Amino acid sequence: MGIPAIDLPLEVGRFARALCFCTLAPKARRMYVSEVEFIGSFPSEERCPPPKLPEYAFIGRSNVGKSSLINMLAGRKNLAKVSQKPGKTQMLNFFRVDKAWHLVDLPGYGYARISKKARLSWQRMIWTYLEQRLTLQCAFVLIDANVPPQESDILFINRLGELQIPFVLAYTKTDRLNKPQLEQNINSFRQELLRYWSSLPREFITSAHTRAGREEVLNFIREVNAAFQPLPRKK
Repeated sequence: MGIPAIDLPLEVGRFARALCFCTLAPKARRMYVSEVEFIGSFPSEERCPPPKLPEYAFIGRSNVGKSSLINMLAGRKNLAKVSQKPGKTQMLNFFRVDKAWHLVDLPGYGYARISKKARLSWQRMIWTYLEQRLTLQCAFVLIDANVPPQESDILFINRLGELQIPFVLAYTKTDRLNKPQLEQNINSFRQELLRYWSSLPREFITSAHTRAGREEVLNFIREVNAAFQPLPRKK
C-alpha cells in the first residue's frame, strides 16, 4: 500500500489500530489530466489488469455522486455513466490516466434494489479487490455532505480500518449547502467517526458542479504516485 500507516492506541473495546495519513506538502507544479482511457470492466480482482500502475479506488453509497466526481476529476463529461438510478456500476471499472495510474470505479454500497445473492456477490468482489490488490494506493470514500452521518458509511470506514486498507474521505455535493450548513454537517460526521477512531483521515471537500477539490485531489494522487514503487517482476 502506498500511504504510510501508524499505530494509534484506541480505547478498550474499539479498534486496536487506526490509519493516519500523512499530510503531503504542497508543490508548485500542478497535476493535469491529458488522457483518460477506459480499460474495461472486470468481475473480480484476479481478472483485473496486471498490477503495474498505482491505483486509486472510488467508492461510496449508491447515489453519492461518484460518477459525477470521477468525470470532474478526469475533465470529461461522460467518462463514468451518471444515472439517477442507484446501482449502475456493477463491476470493477478501470480507467488509465495519462498512462501513469489507474482510477478504479467500484460499485456502491447501500445497494439499490437488487437480490440478496447479487448483493453478496458485489460485497465479495469489492472486499476481495480492496484487500488483495497489490497496487492499490488508496481508497477514496465518498460521503454525501447533504445528509446526516449514515450507518453504512461508518460501518464501511470502520471495516477499512480493521483491514488496514488506506483511505481518505471526499465529501461530495458540497455546493448545495451554505458554508455554515456544510461545516455543521461535516463536523457531525467527524464526531461520529471519533466515536471509533482516535484520529481522522485526510479529507477533501469536493463539488462536481463547481469543480471544488479537483486540484487538491489530483495533487494528492501525484504526490503518492511519486513515492510508488513498482512491484518486482516475477522470474
